[in-house]
Amino acid sequence: MTTEMTMPRRGAGAGGVRLRAAVAAAFVLARLKPGRLRRVLARCSRGARPASYAETLEVLEAVVATSRRCASRYGCLPRSVAVALACRMSGVWPDWCAGVWATPPFSPHAWVLAEGRTVGEQAEAADLRPLMVVTVREGVQGERGGGDDGGAGTGGSGSGQTA
Repeated sequence: MTTEMTMPRRGAGAGGVRLRAAVAAAFVLARLKPGRLRRVLARCSRGARPASYAETLEVLEAVVATSRRCASRYGCLPRSVAVALACRMSGVWPDWCAGVWATPPFSPHAWVLAEGRTVGEQAEAADLRPLMVVTVREGVQGERGGGDDGGAGTGGSGSGQTA
């Protein structure tokens, strides 16, 4: 017996084009130096309200369904940036974080938080150590942590470079 199936058109549905634009922008932004990326995201977060967990999870699932690279194990940076940008298109902003796993093997990771919980991660927030956080709760700056512009990739010690 055969069943006829019709696959949805790529990008079909609410926010398809906007979501793909957020994913494409995320891949461009993921190539920036850490300090510049933080500044760009901080500027994007201005004027937004904090995202709820449900809103952020829905956007994360849409991003992962749209981009295979974002869904991969090594796609954490563009995935987290794409989620933050797609949320911003709805007027909300999750806490965007970049840091390391707190348990061995210590490796870099990027993720989003909403309502104090990691969104779409196997780990809890306590298992991750943020070096950079971009949030709307910090006022105009929209960021906290991470040292100066060039030092986010060096364990937060800062190298004094400008991005």
